[in-house]
Amino acid sequence: MLRTVSPRRASSVAGDSEYERNRPLVSIVVPAFNEAAILEQNLTALCRHLTTLEHEYRWEIVLVNDGSADETGELAEAFALHEPNIRVLHHVANFGIGRAFQSAFDECQGDFVVVLDLDLSYSPDHIEKLLARIRETHAQVVVASPYMRGGRVSNVPWLRRTLSIWANRFLSMTARGSLSTLTGMVRAYDGRFVRGIDLSSTGMEINPEIIYKALLLKARIEEVPAHLDWKLLQTVGKGRRSSMRVFRQIMSVLLAGYLFRPVMFFILPGLLLLLFSLYVNAWMFAHFVEQFGRHAELTWFFSRASAAVAAAYQAAPHTFIVGIGSLMLGIQLTGLGILALQNQRYFEEVFHLATAIFGSLKHADDDERAWGSGRRA
Repeated sequence: MLRTVSPRRASSVAGDSEYERNRPLVSIVVPAFNEAAILEQNLTALCRHLTTLEHEYRWEIVLVNDGSADETGELAEAFALHEPNIRVLHHVANFGIGRAFQSAFDECQGDFVVVLDLDLSYSPDHIEKLLARIRETHAQVVVASPYMRGGRVSNVPWLRRTLSIWANRFLSMTARGSLSTLTGMVRAYDGRFVRGIDLSSTGMEINPEIIYKALLLKARIEEVPAHLDWKLLQTVGKGRRSSMRVFRQIMSVLLAGYLFRPVMFFILPGLLLLLFSLYVNAWMFAHFVEQFGRHAELTWFFSRASAAVAAAYQAAPHTFIVGIGSLMLGIQLTGLGILALQNQRYFEEVFHLATAIFGSLKHADDDERAWGSGRRA
């Protein structure tokens, strides 16, 4: 992936006093695409809030300019000149929010990583809630959830809100867990954990992907009630980004659901079709028996059976067509489901092995960078 990174600058993040070392470092990951209208205002609000947490945390902001066509990159660089805790990454093209996450995770150094939307549809005070829960529970992932008890959604268009609610309900059911929000991007991660996961998604589907892979690794996932509010977007007159097309979002949710539980897409429909075919084929057999009794003049069994089948088909052809068709489709879907489950198990085994290798390499790189920073200090 092609990207450029603004030079590192000396900052309070790398302080070498005992007080500095006792405070965990928090990396705030902020993806940005064509956000020039709100960048300075919202970055100012975010930095102002983070300074109120400096008694407990060191912090850095890693902003990813994902190939913006407006002045987002220039404004971010200008802002970072006066705020040494901010680093700006530039993608040469719009690769998608998933790639923006991957770039930021590679660059951030925090003990904890918090992903926040630059539009501040989740206000900055969610950072404290997420960090408090991840430290309290020692979880690897903490999700800001507007759909759990205590969460709220405000000023979001009805269609978008309805689609999001039902998408998360569907994914929650397929994930076989108690999570209420699986598509939301505002989360806190254990730094070493998230840097040790090999991610592949390029769009918004990266959020369910992280949850899916965290579940495979038996990671602890928590939620905190959150308030999703689009009031600020309406105030500044900025339309919601259209990168999440409705059709594309529906397809990504269905794909994520398939990854969580392929049995729901193949084996369950296949079994239902098989039950339906048994019912229809029972009627087909009843018609055959009835016609078989009416052809007593034929003494040879196969001639009598052939005549009975022909008469039964002529009397009720739909039972033959629907019964045989549903039986074949049910067998095929069930077979595909078994193959999908088998492939899922193979994937999980390979994923565990690859994650162990990938995580070891990433952690070794983190340790080497930390040792190098210590020597320079």
